Amino acid sequence: MKSIYYPLFLLLIIFSSGCENKSQTLKIASYNVRNGRGMDNITDFDRIASVINEMNADAIAIQELDSATQRSEGIVVLDELAKRTNMYASFNASIEFQGGKYGNGILTKEKPLRKDAIELPGREEKRSLIIVELESFVLCGTHMSLNEEDRQSSVELIQEYTNRYTSKPVFLVGDLNASPDSNEIKTLSKNWTMLNDPAQPTFPSDNPEVTIDYLFLKQNKDFDHTLIGVEVFNEPMASDHRPLWVELKIKRK
Repeated sequence: MKSIYYPLFLLLIIFSSGCENKSQTLKIASYNVRNGRGMDNITDFDRIASVINEMNADAIAIQELDSATQRSEGIVVLDELAKRTNMYASFNASIEFQGGKYGNGILTKEKPLRKDAIELPGREEKRSLIIVELESFVLCGTHMSLNEEDRQSSVELIQEYTNRYTSKPVFLVGDLNASPDSNEIKTLSKNWTMLNDPAQPTFPSDNPEVTIDYLFLKQNKDFDHTLIGVEVFNEPMASDHRPLWVELKIKRK
């Protein structure tokens, strides 16, 4: 019996070790959709969904979403986008608004294992961070305050809260309302690696002049990553922001 099972045990160890070191390729995106209202002031969910489908990301964080508000005529905007992209929807409200809610969402090709959220400071309006954990990575999406002090506090809160996720790659993406040379981005970059090119502006969509939308990967000594591609998607009309995506290979050391 020992002579039979011992080789099988060795094969199991080798197989498990290979699985642990296996790399994965991910495409992550971010899009402030302004509730689907474009630069022509026309609300068109099909147009936004078409942009999302064309990017073909594994997961995308979305900002400025109404959920059953008067402004959206009772429509849950993220659900409409999920239907048109065949993705799983996760939503978190930042504020109560016009009989419904307003906040951030995440669409994923894979069904999430769990969703979490925390409140972030915002003196002009409350802000929040939505966190979706999937089988092999964690995606955090946010839309930060217009106030610099609030953004700085948000960066510190995000760092502290995401420290619990150590066994998987963690992404932070969204509309951070901060320029690349701001103190907030400098503070964030101490523990997170910026994946997008800050020289490629994202706002306003018809003539981008500033970079306020970002893709970050949390630094983790257990993982290596290699960039495959990164782009600010050329879409000047569907929203007032341009979407952006990154594709990368991640491997456990």
